[in-house]
Amino acid sequence: MASTIGKVTLVGAGPGAADLLTVRAIRALQSADVILFDALISDEILDLARREAKRMLVGKRGGRVSCKQEDINALMLKLAGQGKHVVRLKSGDPMIFGRAGEEIDQLKAAGIAVEVVPGVTSALAAAAQAQVSLTHRDHAQSVRFVTGHSREGKLPELDWDGLADQKTTLVVYMGGRTAAQFAQKLIEKGHRPGCPVMIFKSVSRPDYEADQATLAALAEGCSSMDERPQLIAIGEALSQAEVVEPMYSQSTRLVC
Repeated sequence: MASTIGKVTLVGAGPGAADLLTVRAIRALQSADVILFDALISDEILDLARREAKRMLVGKRGGRVSCKQEDINALMLKLAGQGKHVVRLKSGDPMIFGRAGEEIDQLKAAGIAVEVVPGVTSALAAAAQAQVSLTHRDHAQSVRFVTGHSREGKLPELDWDGLADQKTTLVVYMGGRTAAQFAQKLIEKGHRPGCPVMIFKSVSRPDYEADQATLAALAEGCSSMDERPQLIAIGEALSQAEVVEPMYSQSTRLVC
């Protein structure tokens, strides 16, 4: 007798534009029975899913009432236990600040098959949109993705000495509320106050916006908060950046 246990596919939806999805991601959406999706997933991406698939919002947004991670884990276990193919649709890439590790551990412990489909993380889409190499060989020999947001919603404990390396490009995820503190910490550790900074909002989306600043200006609070997802890039490589119009279309229709 065939097993009735289903499976879970963690799918990276990219930063927002539907035409940045991978072919494998679209195939997963078109074979799903249930889709558990983040708050930042666009309607254009959800429209690519199988029509019969049930869609359930399980979004987590800072400062708002959100689904608890434990509840999301339990829901995946329950649905997969009913024999369903569950797609856990995450913004960006599941493995970059996406809590994928916690979900994979829970699924494996329950004996449920899990697959991960990578997505374009917002740092890479932002670099493409600004037409800047994060590892331009004249300015940076490394790039680091860091979070500006701890479990408690505060600035986390980080390797500030290492982060202040002048030859490293930093990309700060979830750092809108702690941006001034983050910048001040870097300056205190010897980072150049005039170092270029870019503040990206709604990368790859129609309301995309990119602002140029310096590390000193960021420390003084130039990063304004709004409802859009925000990404902050810091480093000498940003001196090569261009502020350009949105280059990705959310209305692109994909057929695979």
